[in-house]
Amino acid sequence: MMSGSAQKYVYTKLDQIKEGTVVNLYGVVKFFKVPYRSKGTDYCSTVTIMDQSNAKLTCTFFSGNQDTLPKIYSIGDIVRFHRIKITQFNSEFLGISSNGFSALVFEGTAGAPPLPRTSSKTYSFTEEDHKIVESLRIWQMGQQTFSNLRLKLSDIKPEQYFNLICHLVGKAALDKACYLLKVWDGSKCALPTWKVCVEEEALEGDADFLSHHQHLTVDVLVYDNHVEAAKSLKVGSYIVIQNLHAKLHNTCNENQAQNSYLEFHLHGGTLYGRGITILPENDIDVQELQKVLNTVNLNEEPKCSVDLSSDNRLSQKSPPFDALERCQQLSVTVHPTRQEWLTTPLSTVVKTKPPQKFRVKVRLRSFQPQHLYQSVKLHCTKCSTLQDIPDEERLDNILQGNYTNCPDTDAQNAYWYQSVKWKRNEENRTVTIHFVKKHDMLQNPQESLIMVEGGTFKEFCKLSREFNSIIPVTCNQANLELDLSAPFLVQGNRWHYGCRNCSSLKSIETLNSLTHEGSWNATEIAKALGIEPLTYVFLMNLTLEDETGSLNAYLWRHAEQFFQISPSEIFMVNILQEQLNDIMTTLCPPGKSIGEYPWMDCCITSYHSCDGREEQNLYEIFDTLIS
Repeated sequence: MMSGSAQKYVYTKLDQIKEGTVVNLYGVVKFFKVPYRSKGTDYCSTVTIMDQSNAKLTCTFFSGNQDTLPKIYSIGDIVRFHRIKITQFNSEFLGISSNGFSALVFEGTAGAPPLPRTSSKTYSFTEEDHKIVESLRIWQMGQQTFSNLRLKLSDIKPEQYFNLICHLVGKAALDKACYLLKVWDGSKCALPTWKVCVEEEALEGDADFLSHHQHLTVDVLVYDNHVEAAKSLKVGSYIVIQNLHAKLHNTCNENQAQNSYLEFHLHGGTLYGRGITILPENDIDVQELQKVLNTVNLNEEPKCSVDLSSDNRLSQKSPPFDALERCQQLSVTVHPTRQEWLTTPLSTVVKTKPPQKFRVKVRLRSFQPQHLYQSVKLHCTKCSTLQDIPDEERLDNILQGNYTNCPDTDAQNAYWYQSVKWKRNEENRTVTIHFVKKHDMLQNPQESLIMVEGGTFKEFCKLSREFNSIIPVTCNQANLELDLSAPFLVQGNRWHYGCRNCSSLKSIETLNSLTHEGSWNATEIAKALGIEPLTYVFLMNLTLEDETGSLNAYLWRHAEQFFQISPSEIFMVNILQEQLNDIMTTLCPPGKSIGEYPWMDCCITSYHSCDGREEQNLYEIFDTLIS
């Protein structure tokens, strides 16, 4: 409710904020992330806002209660923050909550009632506040920055990422890392859509309703960190699914005719604001959607669904997305290169003193990590450290942070490179590109090395398709420098990292010594810059079992030979990720008993390890191939 005695507040424009101050702000939402659970116990919410000054501010809020975080539903929403503290991170202002912080959020539609979303029991809202909200609504109407990616199902094209406002009519758990949502928005997809079959008792929702609406509903598969939110949804809710992926899948029927249909996936992570938001029934968008749903002609014949036969059925415990169908066609054989060795039962292996080598015939009971992208690590052969590969979101923050305090000149040219500035007008941002010369001449893009400041992850991916080699750099005054938290070199799908412990960075000008060489070689570039390169490796822990016992074995140094997939490429190539997923799903099929799992014929080696407390026996797979 509105408080009786309205205190007069002073609001600061975003281009006038200063570090260390506590201010009151109004702004338009340019970007936001649905609240998600942080690494601790709190929920985290991130929002970037702008106002008429064209300045922007990113704010990060934490709370143990998700309901106390700002209730933002869409890009273009208007926010009012009271008592927000301004700090600085990576040379940019950052807003965080301080004592007494409060937030109001308003619809961004011009002329909409000024009804705030807030968890506060009392708040002030004057006629002057109403004018500020309306002026921001009108201002953002002419700004492309606030364009919303919400689409109707009828407008979806293959491989699009979009936001969908919809009505939840059914849900079911598939496995620990995947959840099914059945939704509709009153329109029909232009292409047939994937229908996930689940046991009737596992599906929550009105069976008659789902049957009558099957030609209008679509199945959305929700993964990883979004599963918890999906489980908590109530059937009948109105929701927005942010950054939903419409994936085209092709199959052949028994006559070898090709069929195409759409799958809908909400991938794991929070990149690009990925997540699910519950909308209240008084929301304007919900009221518009209800009008559409109430006028839908249910007598129209179904035309847009693909009903899979029982052979292709995705059961409650089946693997996420379309892995099961592919795996039914996939034959995987695991065999050792040491065919002359006799097979040893696991009970004998665990009783034999290391170090020893064995051939075993086993089944794969389980494996870790379950999220296979986490199995790819960066390894330093010099200091033996392992580290995680930064995800897209982390890379985006690092790479954009690499545009700091260079002088604002047209170009910072040097005798061995030529610089240009790439204006990103839609984001009021500049990317600086330095073209390295060879033999004092600029090269064709396919042969060029460029150094880039301030690009986004997507921009680096785009540039890597055009240029031979890219070095991300940061600028300290007028000097270009490297930051080993980012890749030191990008070449196509290969992102090269360096060890921060073992590298002795040299001046970027040492690259000039390579400008008379034949080609840009990653090893030579690392050597010139004093970088100890990291190598990509797989690291997995497999639980192996036979009739006599079980043991845990690492798949590490010989994993690339095992999978015959390069770990350096799998992180950037979707088809290789799907191939790895298919292999593991075939070897460890969900929904089956261990007796139905395929046998693996492989070699393992045993060795001693001491963690400082006690000595233990460890095992590793080696000299084993998949075909």
